[in-house]
Amino acid sequence: MRTYVKFIIFTFLKSFTNIFLIMFGLVLILNLLSELDFFKDIEVNTYFPLYLSLLNSLSLIFEMFPFIFLISTQFFFINFFKNNELDIFKYSGLKNSNIVKILSFLTFFMGILIIIFFYNLSSNFKNFYLELKSNYTSDNKYLAVITNNGLWIKDKIDDKILIINSNKIEPNYLVETFISEFDTNFEIIRNIKSDKINIKNNEWIIENPKIFIKNRSEEQTELKIISNFNYQRIQSLFSNLSSLSILELFELKKNYKLLGYSTVEVDVQINKLTSYPFYFLLMTIFSSIIMFNSRKLKNSGVIISLGLFSSVIIYYVNNFFYVLGNTERISLLFSIWIPLMILSILNMIMLKNINEK
Repeated sequence: MRTYVKFIIFTFLKSFTNIFLIMFGLVLILNLLSELDFFKDIEVNTYFPLYLSLLNSLSLIFEMFPFIFLISTQFFFINFFKNNELDIFKYSGLKNSNIVKILSFLTFFMGILIIIFFYNLSSNFKNFYLELKSNYTSDNKYLAVITNNGLWIKDKIDDKILIINSNKIEPNYLVETFISEFDTNFEIIRNIKSDKINIKNNEWIIENPKIFIKNRSEEQTELKIISNFNYQRIQSLFSNLSSLSILELFELKKNYKLLGYSTVEVDVQINKLTSYPFYFLLMTIFSSIIMFNSRKLKNSGVIISLGLFSSVIIYYVNNFFYVLGNTERISLLFSIWIPLMILSILNMIMLKNINEK
């Protein structure tokens, strides 16, 4: 590897590390303030909120990586401009486009490593964080999971515990459902079997239930029970996909299909992760172009502000398309890749005269 390539890589990694640590520190402090507010009326160990903040911060910082790459690239070039190192490279025959290529390959490689290692680590930490924090929320006695055996719900109403298993979920309905009702000592009270249950509201309407009590059974036209769950709440329980590793996302997608549950959100998350190395690459190129075009500006604050303003616009455009994809207004692939294609075209246009800067 040539000396100038090593120098560029080392300088960029140094800039990236500094920005990452600054961002992580800010996220940790903001997260800690949030946890302290949550636990202000709950007696816990002094260090517990800090521990939870650390667990949750990795997941939050992962979402900021596109902007970390953008700002890191800006500081990389600011240092080059200050020390006139860019002019030295030019006199040595190294074009601006070559520098962009080196940074692009480095960024893409780092993106792959981030997805493989950092994301899986952050998702495990996020999952652990949610498990720990659920012990201090009012929802800790409720549980809903999706497995290859269908949807399982543990619910507690008054002095009764309900264990619910459904083979399929449709909008506002549970299909082919078996409910076991226990007392607080987990002594069975009754079992209820139904082909269809209306769960639009917290008052479930069980259609044509077959009720088993001890050794006898009876059938009714309709039965109503109260639950802490409804269709909307069940949907929201599975929206925190950042707590699942890549392999767990594929497993969840398979279970969703078995249950007849929409896989759109899971597909969006998988495609989003797949696109991230390209996203990082495009943000680095975009930031490089901004820096080459604003080289004459002496105020670093103005240059960084320009980059941050651009990153905010890119973020909201991306988020807008994600929402369209999640709501199935546009194709899933379009929702993920169209913003990146737009940014790619923009980069290609602006890269045209990059060597003249």
